[in-house]
Amino acid sequence: MENRDEPLTKDERAELEQLRAEKAARERASIQERKAVERERRLMEPGDDLSMPTGQKIVLIAVALLAAAGIAMIVLGH
Repeated sequence: MENRDEPLTKDERAELEQLRAEKAARERASIQERKAVERERRLMEPGDDLSMPTGQKIVLIAVALLAAAGIAMIVLGH
């Protein structure tokens, strides 16, 4: 990049502002992604008392409900 003492032109300033906005958007997206990963990690991590993580409880309950619904459909369908 050249080192010059004259101010930026309108086009150069607009391009610089656009690049800065794009960089800020990428940084915000990166921060949000890291927060989401951390939230998901905490959800699937056991607690201090080594109890089953909340995420696993939700999955097990959903599978149990689907199995119960399937069995009910088979039994009541005949």
